[in-house]
Amino acid sequence: MDASFKIKKMAAGTEYQPHLSILEDGCRKGNVTSMRNDKSETAESTKVVLMGKPPRYLPPIGHCMSSTQLASTAEVELDSGVVSTESPSDGNAMFVPVFRSGICSEIGPKPYMEDEHICIDNLFEHLGSTAPFPSPGAFYGVFDGHGGIDAALFVRENILRFILEDSHFPICVNKAIKSAFLRADHAFADAASLDSSSGTTALTALIFGRMMLIANAGDCRAVLGKRGKAVELSRDHKPDSSSERLRIEKLGGVVYDGYLNGQLSVARAIGDWHMKDPKGSSSPLSAEPELQDMVLNEEDEFLILGCDGLWDVMSSQCAVTIARKELMLHNDPERCSRELVREALKRNTCDNLTVVTVCFSPDPPPALEIPKFQFKRCISAESLDLLQDLLDSNI
Repeated sequence: MDASFKIKKMAAGTEYQPHLSILEDGCRKGNVTSMRNDKSETAESTKVVLMGKPPRYLPPIGHCMSSTQLASTAEVELDSGVVSTESPSDGNAMFVPVFRSGICSEIGPKPYMEDEHICIDNLFEHLGSTAPFPSPGAFYGVFDGHGGIDAALFVRENILRFILEDSHFPICVNKAIKSAFLRADHAFADAASLDSSSGTTALTALIFGRMMLIANAGDCRAVLGKRGKAVELSRDHKPDSSSERLRIEKLGGVVYDGYLNGQLSVARAIGDWHMKDPKGSSSPLSAEPELQDMVLNEEDEFLILGCDGLWDVMSSQCAVTIARKELMLHNDPERCSRELVREALKRNTCDNLTVVTVCFSPDPPPALEIPKFQFKRCISAESLDLLQDLLDSNI
């Protein structure tokens, strides 16, 4: 999308404050570039979380606490807002997710398409038997380009490789992901054949076993469907949000009419090197992602990753309600993504549209039980007897 005319109105109530947590129509399914990695490193001081059985010659995959992780608690708002639950619990220890995904990507009303995506349901199979990754594992991402397609294409083709090649992987996956985003930003600037003034937002979901890590830089959004409720797992990085405005102004930038330095409607992106300071220095426009990790349990039914063309016209709860209804009808994540795109087009979105729906079970979501309300009588026994006498006398 054109960076200078990309405007988004945030859905009411969808932004929440971060805090530390320890922890048919252009629609298709698919894998993309094959990746490999032969690097690993041990760190005695890092907390290790075992998820599945890794190859014998590698240390187990773990993740570290990150100061940029988002909160997973918020107030419940129905169609006009976000429904967040308390910090995810382990749930049923026997739960093993099964990954199924579907993609729909449409140009929408724009004259050109600048969105890209990646969808890998089985990393162990995709990377090969020598890959430093336990089974099951999956990787998904949406990349919303602006000022040209170069940045979005570059990130799609390289981001997973950068994660796997990072020295922190697999001991500390959070650090590896953060480092991979920054490496992608710098490598794109060095790619002479590409237009470094183009840019892209980036949203990824890396899953190994039951552990899911969401990384976001920009205004794409990840939303978890949890028994019909929407749980936002990322925060939209808009220049006029309070935390982003504070960071921008501390680094010498300005926010004018919702735009960073009057030019860009996102506060974080990979690329856009005409707006950044030299490599190695902090810039108001940042490529550093915010991270959120969680442990999946049997109540977690599906994940929606969408570019802002979806969220411009639809709340997180509305998207989860539509997706769940579709999955209950046909249990097909691709058709589910297609329906979300169609609904956004009916609501007159002004942008490209890309939606990835990831299911965590081979079965459709179960029907929700509606609680039965018990009404207590509000009349005394004496009054009830008097009323009965009156009724009897009229017979």
